[in-house]
Amino acid sequence: MKAGIIGVTGYGGLELFRLLSAHPEIDELFVFSSSKAGQELSNEVPHLYQIFNTKLRSIEQLDPGRLDVLFCSAPSGVSSELLPPLTQKNLKIIDLAGDFRINDADTYRKWYRKEPPPAPLADNAVYGLTEWNREQVKKGELIANPGCYPTATLLGLLPLLKEGILNPSSLVIDAKSGISGAGASPQSATHFSKANDSFSIYKINEHQHIPEIEQTIKTIANVDTNITFTTHLVPMTRGIMATMYAELAAGVNSQSIKEIYHECYGKKRFVRIFNEKTNLFTKQVYGSNYCDLTYAVDERTNRITVVSVIDNLIKGAAGQAVQNMNVMFDLDESEGLNQLPMFP
Repeated sequence: MKAGIIGVTGYGGLELFRLLSAHPEIDELFVFSSSKAGQELSNEVPHLYQIFNTKLRSIEQLDPGRLDVLFCSAPSGVSSELLPPLTQKNLKIIDLAGDFRINDADTYRKWYRKEPPPAPLADNAVYGLTEWNREQVKKGELIANPGCYPTATLLGLLPLLKEGILNPSSLVIDAKSGISGAGASPQSATHFSKANDSFSIYKINEHQHIPEIEQTIKTIANVDTNITFTTHLVPMTRGIMATMYAELAAGVNSQSIKEIYHECYGKKRFVRIFNEKTNLFTKQVYGSNYCDLTYAVDERTNRITVVSVIDNLIKGAAGQAVQNMNVMFDLDESEGLNQLPMFP
């Protein structure tokens, strides 16, 4: 197979390059950049020096006829401009930005503060939460790869919401991410002197992943929600921990929660269910495509706490994109994703 990556010099794009360059079914990999065309990739990212003598191509040099699959790791707002002409070229596309995740145009404008992509494309894009939308992904031509926070959140909550044992109006999601989640471009919030040895909150009640989470809960679990979703920046390179709280329906106990999770994910390759009250930590999934889950039922308050950890650049971005590619091309779902987590 032949694959292309737009936006290879960003963190998500570089992880795609790393995964795809070792994928047994990829024999040719084309990389594109709108601002650094003509340069050697290793000039921009020295860790690839003398390993890959790959030249960055301009977007104009992208020939859909030479590709089987195209990954777009450009910022939100760019994908909706670049990708529409390519969707008519018999080319499977996986977009890692947020442009095709939101179905409603007005909702997209409100939360992303950008113009939405053409409505027919947004309507036909498949939301690539692989564990829940596998059959749709298999038939899809344009995949909207989920955001990192939604991946961690939805994998933890959907089994319980679908069973109807949570009060949807009580959902509170407290999520924390490493600095790589902010992308490769320098920002005030990620400046070393501000982020190091510190802990910050951001986008309070304004995060663009809120409508993505609510829309997916409605689509998959058929539940209307208005979530409280709060995000924090942690002084570490990568990783997400989402801690989720909700009221339980009467009569639900720890054993029934355990059975629901194992029934849902017991045969899924990349979701690992730990025993109740396991102390998870982000480094146990570092560099891997795993999502690890645990939970704790509080009988005193009749609430449940669900904890999810992922690597935001792998399961939250590039790894899930490769997982979706594998499903689209009827390959083993774990092809190219069998790396063990890195520790310490």
